[in-house]
Amino acid sequence: MKLGNMHDSKSCAARLVGSSPTLGTMNNKKLNSDKELQAYVIGLALGDGNLSNNRGTTRLRITCDTKYPFLYKKILSSLKLLLPDNKVGIIDRGPNCLDISVYSNHLEKLLEWRAKEGSKFLQKASVPNWIKNNNQYKIACLRGLIETDGSIYNDRNYTMMTFKNIIPDLAKDFYNMVIDLGFKPHLYTIKPQNPDLHKFNQQTAYQVRLSKNVSKFLELVNPEKI
Repeated sequence: MKLGNMHDSKSCAARLVGSSPTLGTMNNKKLNSDKELQAYVIGLALGDGNLSNNRGTTRLRITCDTKYPFLYKKILSSLKLLLPDNKVGIIDRGPNCLDISVYSNHLEKLLEWRAKEGSKFLQKASVPNWIKNNNQYKIACLRGLIETDGSIYNDRNYTMMTFKNIIPDLAKDFYNMVIDLGFKPHLYTIKPQNPDLHKFNQQTAYQVRLSKNVSKFLELVNPEKI
Protein backbone atom coordinates (compact mmCIF):
# COMPACT_ATOMS: atom_id res chain seq x y z
CA MET A 1 0.00 0.00 0.00
CA LYS A 2 1.40 3.38 -1.02
CA LEU A 3 -0.40 6.16 0.74
CA GLY A 4 -0.13 8.99 3.23
CA ASN A 5 1.21 9.36 6.74
CA MET A 6 -0.29 8.39 10.05
CA HIS A 7 -0.34 9.27 13.73
CA ASP A 8 1.03 6.78 16.25
CA SER A 9 -0.99 3.60 15.67
CA LYS A 10 -1.56 3.13 19.39
CA SER A 11 -3.60 6.30 19.51
CA CYS A 12 -5.99 5.22 16.75
CA ALA A 13 -6.09 1.42 16.93
CA ALA A 14 -8.35 -0.07 19.56
CA ARG A 15 -7.96 -3.70 20.54
CA LEU A 16 -10.85 -6.09 20.31
CA VAL A 17 -12.23 -6.73 23.77
CA GLY A 18 -14.27 -9.53 25.31
CA SER A 19 -14.54 -13.15 24.25
CA SER A 20 -14.72 -14.28 20.66
CA PRO A 21 -18.20 -14.73 19.16
CA THR A 22 -19.62 -18.21 19.19
CA LEU A 23 -21.42 -20.08 16.44
CA GLY A 24 -24.82 -19.30 17.91
CA THR A 25 -24.22 -15.56 17.95
CA MET A 26 -23.14 -15.45 14.28
CA ASN A 27 -25.83 -17.49 12.55
CA ASN A 28 -28.46 -14.76 12.15
CA LYS A 29 -26.27 -11.77 11.37
CA LYS A 30 -26.97 -9.73 8.24
CA LEU A 31 -24.81 -9.67 5.10
CA ASN A 32 -25.19 -6.53 2.97
CA SER A 33 -26.60 -7.56 -0.43
CA ASP A 34 -24.71 -4.82 -2.33
CA LYS A 35 -22.73 -6.86 -4.87
CA GLU A 36 -20.22 -4.10 -5.66
CA LEU A 37 -19.42 -3.81 -1.95
CA GLN A 38 -19.06 -7.59 -1.73
CA ALA A 39 -16.77 -7.63 -4.77
CA TYR A 40 -14.59 -4.87 -3.27
CA VAL A 41 -14.20 -6.70 0.06
CA ILE A 42 -13.44 -9.94 -1.77
CA GLY A 43 -10.61 -8.10 -3.57
CA LEU A 44 -9.26 -6.81 -0.26
CA ALA A 45 -9.42 -10.27 1.31
CA LEU A 46 -7.78 -11.98 -1.67
CA GLY A 47 -4.98 -9.45 -1.45
CA ASP A 48 -4.10 -9.08 2.24
CA GLY A 49 -6.74 -11.10 4.08
CA ASN A 50 -6.73 -14.44 5.85
CA LEU A 51 -9.37 -16.67 7.42
CA SER A 52 -9.23 -18.54 10.71
CA ASN A 53 -11.76 -20.43 12.81
CA ASN A 54 -12.44 -19.80 16.48
CA ARG A 55 -14.99 -22.00 18.26
CA GLY A 56 -16.93 -22.63 15.07
CA THR A 57 -16.95 -19.01 13.89
CA THR A 58 -15.00 -17.75 10.89
CA ARG A 59 -12.77 -14.73 11.34
CA LEU A 60 -11.42 -12.49 8.57
CA ARG A 61 -8.32 -10.40 9.23
CA ILE A 62 -7.06 -7.88 6.68
CA THR A 63 -3.53 -6.69 7.38
CA CYS A 64 -2.72 -3.00 6.83
CA ASP A 65 0.39 -0.86 7.04
CA THR A 66 -0.15 1.92 9.56
CA LYS A 67 1.51 4.44 7.22
CA TYR A 68 -1.68 4.53 5.14
CA PRO A 69 -4.49 5.79 7.38
CA PHE A 70 -6.97 6.70 4.64
CA LEU A 71 -6.85 3.19 3.26
CA TYR A 72 -7.17 1.32 6.54
CA LYS A 73 -10.09 3.55 7.59
CA LYS A 74 -11.77 2.83 4.25
CA ILE A 75 -11.33 -0.91 4.77
CA LEU A 76 -12.73 -0.62 8.29
CA SER A 77 -15.78 1.28 7.01
CA SER A 78 -16.34 -1.21 4.19
CA LEU A 79 -16.38 -4.19 6.55
CA LYS A 80 -18.85 -2.37 8.79
CA LEU A 81 -21.10 -1.79 5.78
CA LEU A 82 -20.78 -5.37 4.62
CA LEU A 83 -21.59 -6.86 8.03
CA PRO A 84 -23.60 -4.16 9.83
CA ASP A 85 -24.62 -6.39 12.75
CA ASN A 86 -21.07 -7.56 13.49
CA LYS A 87 -18.34 -5.89 15.48
CA VAL A 88 -15.37 -4.84 13.36
CA GLY A 89 -12.21 -4.24 15.37
CA ILE A 90 -8.63 -3.07 14.91
CA ILE A 91 -5.75 -5.01 16.42
CA ASP A 92 -2.43 -3.19 16.80
CA ARG A 93 0.29 -5.68 15.84
CA GLY A 94 3.33 -3.49 16.22
CA PRO A 95 4.95 -0.26 15.11
CA ASN A 96 3.94 -0.50 11.44
CA CYS A 97 1.14 -3.03 11.20
CA LEU A 98 -2.46 -3.55 12.23
CA ASP A 99 -5.21 -6.04 11.46
CA ILE A 100 -8.81 -5.16 10.77
CA SER A 101 -10.87 -8.07 12.04
CA VAL A 102 -14.45 -9.30 11.82
CA TYR A 103 -16.19 -12.56 12.71
CA SER A 104 -18.97 -13.91 10.49
CA ASN A 105 -20.17 -17.26 9.22
CA HIS A 106 -21.05 -15.60 5.90
CA LEU A 107 -17.35 -15.24 5.07
CA GLU A 108 -16.45 -18.66 3.70
CA LYS A 109 -19.39 -18.73 1.30
CA LEU A 110 -18.70 -15.16 0.19
CA LEU A 111 -14.94 -15.54 -0.30
CA GLU A 112 -15.05 -19.13 -1.60
CA TRP A 113 -12.17 -20.46 0.44
CA ARG A 114 -12.14 -22.16 3.86
CA ALA A 115 -10.72 -21.24 7.24
CA LYS A 116 -9.60 -24.79 8.08
CA GLU A 117 -8.16 -25.87 4.74
CA GLY A 118 -4.88 -24.00 4.71
CA SER A 119 -3.71 -20.75 3.18
CA LYS A 120 -5.17 -19.00 0.15
CA PHE A 121 -2.09 -20.20 -1.73
CA LEU A 122 -2.72 -23.86 -0.87
CA GLN A 123 -6.43 -23.50 -1.68
CA LYS A 124 -5.65 -21.75 -4.98
CA ALA A 125 -8.01 -18.90 -4.12
CA SER A 126 -9.38 -16.96 -7.06
CA VAL A 127 -11.98 -14.37 -8.01
CA PRO A 128 -15.56 -15.79 -7.89
CA ASN A 129 -17.20 -16.30 -11.28
CA TRP A 130 -20.10 -13.95 -10.53
CA ILE A 131 -17.59 -11.10 -10.30
CA LYS A 132 -15.85 -12.07 -13.54
CA ASN A 133 -19.21 -12.02 -15.35
CA ASN A 134 -19.98 -8.34 -14.61
CA ASN A 135 -17.81 -5.34 -15.42
CA GLN A 136 -18.93 -3.23 -12.46
CA TYR A 137 -18.11 -6.06 -10.08
CA LYS A 138 -14.73 -6.52 -11.81
CA ILE A 139 -13.94 -2.84 -11.24
CA ALA A 140 -14.84 -3.09 -7.54
CA CYS A 141 -12.77 -6.26 -7.07
CA LEU A 142 -9.79 -4.80 -8.93
CA ARG A 143 -9.98 -1.77 -6.64
CA GLY A 144 -9.64 -4.01 -3.58
CA LEU A 145 -6.83 -6.04 -5.12
CA ILE A 146 -4.84 -2.94 -6.08
CA GLU A 147 -5.32 -1.35 -2.66
CA THR A 148 -3.77 -4.42 -1.03
CA ASP A 149 -1.37 -6.16 -3.43
CA GLY A 150 -0.94 -3.44 -6.06
CA SER A 151 1.49 -0.59 -6.63
CA ILE A 152 1.16 2.69 -8.52
CA TYR A 153 4.41 4.49 -9.29
CA ASN A 154 6.22 6.69 -11.80
CA ASP A 155 8.91 5.34 -14.10
CA ARG A 156 10.68 7.98 -16.18
CA ASN A 157 7.67 10.29 -15.86
CA TYR A 158 5.22 7.55 -16.89
CA THR A 159 2.62 6.21 -14.45
CA MET A 160 2.74 2.44 -13.98
CA MET A 161 0.45 0.01 -12.18
CA THR A 162 1.48 -3.44 -11.01
CA PHE A 163 -0.20 -6.27 -9.13
CA LYS A 164 1.93 -9.03 -7.60
CA ASN A 165 0.79 -12.27 -5.97
CA ILE A 166 2.00 -15.85 -5.47
CA ILE A 167 -1.34 -17.44 -6.43
CA PRO A 168 -1.23 -18.12 -10.19
CA ASP A 169 -5.00 -18.33 -10.71
CA LEU A 170 -5.52 -15.04 -8.88
CA ALA A 171 -2.88 -13.27 -10.97
CA LYS A 172 -4.50 -14.62 -14.14
CA ASP A 173 -7.90 -13.44 -12.93
CA PHE A 174 -6.50 -9.95 -12.36
CA TYR A 175 -4.83 -9.97 -15.79
CA ASN A 176 -8.00 -11.12 -17.57
CA MET A 177 -10.26 -8.64 -15.75
CA VAL A 178 -8.00 -5.76 -16.82
CA ILE A 179 -8.16 -7.02 -20.42
CA ASP A 180 -11.94 -7.32 -20.19
CA LEU A 181 -12.10 -3.62 -19.34
CA GLY A 182 -10.28 -2.75 -22.56
CA PHE A 183 -6.65 -2.43 -21.41
CA LYS A 184 -3.48 -4.30 -22.37
CA PRO A 185 -1.49 -5.49 -19.37
CA HIS A 186 1.47 -7.87 -19.34
CA LEU A 187 1.83 -10.93 -17.10
CA TYR A 188 5.27 -11.95 -15.83
CA THR A 189 6.51 -14.93 -13.84
CA ILE A 190 9.16 -14.16 -11.22
CA LYS A 191 11.02 -17.21 -9.94
CA PRO A 192 12.99 -17.08 -6.67
CA GLN A 193 16.67 -18.00 -6.59
CA ASN A 194 16.09 -20.58 -3.84
CA PRO A 195 12.50 -21.86 -4.04
CA ASP A 196 11.01 -23.11 -0.77
CA LEU A 197 7.34 -24.12 -0.63
CA HIS A 198 7.32 -23.52 3.13
CA LYS A 199 8.46 -19.89 2.94
CA PHE A 200 6.10 -17.18 1.69
CA ASN A 201 8.89 -14.99 0.27
CA GLN A 202 10.46 -17.92 -1.62
CA GLN A 203 7.49 -18.74 -3.84
CA THR A 204 7.22 -18.15 -7.56
CA ALA A 205 5.43 -14.81 -7.93
CA TYR A 206 3.23 -13.52 -10.72
CA GLN A 207 3.19 -9.84 -11.66
CA VAL A 208 0.64 -8.05 -13.81
CA ARG A 209 1.95 -4.75 -15.18
CA LEU A 210 0.03 -2.03 -16.97
CA SER A 211 2.11 0.66 -18.68
CA LYS A 212 -0.26 2.11 -21.29
CA ASN A 213 -3.40 4.16 -20.65
CA VAL A 214 -2.74 3.85 -16.91
CA SER A 215 -4.36 7.17 -16.04
CA LYS A 216 -7.55 6.12 -17.83
CA PHE A 217 -7.49 2.78 -16.00
CA LEU A 218 -6.97 4.44 -12.61
CA GLU A 219 -9.76 6.90 -13.28
CA LEU A 220 -12.06 3.95 -13.99
CA VAL A 221 -11.04 1.77 -11.04
CA ASN A 222 -10.27 4.63 -8.64
CA PRO A 223 -8.13 2.86 -6.02
CA GLU A 224 -7.35 4.73 -2.80
CA LYS A 225 -3.64 4.70 -3.66
CA ILE A 226 -4.00 7.53 -6.18
